Amino acid sequence: MNRTPSTLLTEDEIHALVDGQPSSGELAALQARLALDPEAQVTVLRWQQQRDALRSLHQHVLDEPVPATLIMAAQQTAASQQEINQWWRWGGMAAGVMLAFGVGWFSHMAWDGGWQVGAPSPALAKARAAQDFVRQAGFAHAVYSPEIRHPVEVSAAEQEHLVQWLSKRVGKPLKVPNLGPLGYELMGGRLLPGEAGARAQFMFQNAAGTRITLYLGAMEKTPVGTDARETSFNFTADGPIPSFYWIDQGFGYALAGPLPRDTLMKLAEAVYRQL
Repeated sequence: MNRTPSTLLTEDEIHALVDGQPSSGELAALQARLALDPEAQVTVLRWQQQRDALRSLHQHVLDEPVPATLIMAAQQTAASQQEINQWWRWGGMAAGVMLAFGVGWFSHMAWDGGWQVGAPSPALAKARAAQDFVRQAGFAHAVYSPEIRHPVEVSAAEQEHLVQWLSKRVGKPLKVPNLGPLGYELMGGRLLPGEAGARAQFMFQNAAGTRITLYLGAMEKTPVGTDARETSFNFTADGPIPSFYWIDQGFGYALAGPLPRDTLMKLAEAVYRQL
């Protein structure tokens, strides 16, 4: 049977297949059309791999119990909402507005840790910021490295423009490390969002098609009592993508890739020396 526009799967239908949303009857029809659409088959496989990688990356978060402060906030919000509804039924608009303000403040205090006794130590705050940074680096790698058509936003053919553009956005002159002697050539890069501003990602690939990514950008505001010039060099295998990461003068760097620790360390050291 020829592949016609009526048999091609839409993006919404591909999402439904990946997420397992269709009913049994719809599923059979979509699978029949999928068998006639090779391009959609590639997309489904790629999206399934991304979904599984992202789930693995944050599995430990999914297994964590809900914090007591959030449970308390939800309970208080529900109770206060009942009072708001009652006031509205009675026609007390002003009272409803005041109660809504109270609910928002109460939830904000719970979310921001307003009930906790004492603030985290500067060292703990810095460690959490570094952990969040490397987790975001792994997340970005898991999302973009499997891409076939659009793994990067700007290709290596426009390296000068890429570096100038990303340097301007992250607020720091950037350099692209030369990893050619170690078998990895630059594919290009892209701009990404971060907690403390823009982040950049450079992607490299070897002859076997293995991809590694260098994720970099400004860290959170340096906590009082910490030294912004301090540099640390760490390895993490948390999640599906191992990473070496370090912080230098308030700027974070993370090299991630599906490689043995020793191999990834050699690449990270080469990047560290050049940057």
